[in-house]
Order: sequence, then C-alpha cells, then structure tokens
Amino acid sequence: MEKALLGFAAALCVMAGCITGLMEGKVAIKAVESIGKNPDAASKIQSMAIIGAAISETCAIYCLLVAFLIIFILGA
Repeated sequence: MEKALLGFAAALCVMAGCITGLMEGKVAIKAVESIGKNPDAASKIQSMAIIGAAISETCAIYCLLVAFLIIFILGA
C-alpha cells in the first residue's frame, strides 16, 4: 500500500509538470496572436513570453525533481 501511495504522489508531481507545459503552450499561442495584432510590439511581447515561460518552466523542473525524490529516496 505504501508503494502505491508513493507512486500516486509521484504521478501527481509529474501531472503538475505536464499542466505547466500545457499552460506554456497557451502563453506561446497568445504571444503569437498578440504579435499578429500588433507587430510593432513584437520585441516586448517576445521577451515577456520568454521570461514567463522560463519562470513557469522552473515549476515543472521542481515537480520532476520531487517526483524523482519520491520514487528513488522514499521508495527505496
């Protein structure tokens, strides 16, 4: 039972990372739409989208790290 709960906890961490990836995709879509509507502001929009994606990517990396810790440290 304990291994199943650890697996479930790791799956939740991986799911959080996947959701982060989906939301980064939404950010990219909105950035491309915004650049299409206002090409003059492309550099500002692009830089903000990259900064936002980088910040949210750290959440996905932390979720992956926690999943590995759950599996390999607590599961051992």
